[in-house]
Amino acid sequence: MKPLVLIVEDEAALVTMLRYNLEKEGFAVCEAGDGEEALLQIAERKPDLVLLDWMLPLVSGIEVCRRIRRAPHSRSLPVIMLTARGEEGDRVRGLDSGADDYIVKPFSPSELIARLRAVMRRARPAAGEEVLRFADVAMNLAQHRVTRGGRPIHLGPTEFRLLRFLMQHPGRVFSREQLLDQVWGHDVYVEPRTVDVHIRRLRKALNEEAASDLVRTVRSAGYALDARR
Repeated sequence: MKPLVLIVEDEAALVTMLRYNLEKEGFAVCEAGDGEEALLQIAERKPDLVLLDWMLPLVSGIEVCRRIRRAPHSRSLPVIMLTARGEEGDRVRGLDSGADDYIVKPFSPSELIARLRAVMRRARPAAGEEVLRFADVAMNLAQHRVTRGGRPIHLGPTEFRLLRFLMQHPGRVFSREQLLDQVWGHDVYVEPRTVDVHIRRLRKALNEEAASDLVRTVRSAGYALDARR
């Protein structure tokens, strides 16, 4: 069955271009012209990925993305945000709202398709890896849930992806640049210090109730998941 992509965009010419290129590459496509319709389509059609414009009638793209991440049925749904806003602060805001990638208009169809495929690959756990475990942390990839010592851990989408990557490579030290490439993607420009912000959020969530810190900071090198102290 073809992967279903929901295009959320109110510019008809852009929708036509996106539909043509996506269908040519083997995707099925559905459309929404505003934020409210997008949320209905997500609940009813259950797409495999959402291409989401920042500026939308009724409900903004940023708010749609936040609601996607809050809803249990859609919190793991891949989202790529399309926008004419290219400033670094806007990119960070878009990613922090839960977007998996951020593409600035105008863009080439080939770049969009490549990044769309990359996001979908990252969103699909490899066979046999439905549950990752490290120390007393368990990550259920299918249910998008994390527990530590049986206690639920509530993570934002970026912290979830960051923890998943670290749990897939326990003990290995990764630089900020390596984490940006692996967690955010090669084609996304984000300041390296953004990694520090998300590491702090991840630590805060994991270390509630005075649990031991599993994230090790290696001076001048980066971060690792390490239970040894």
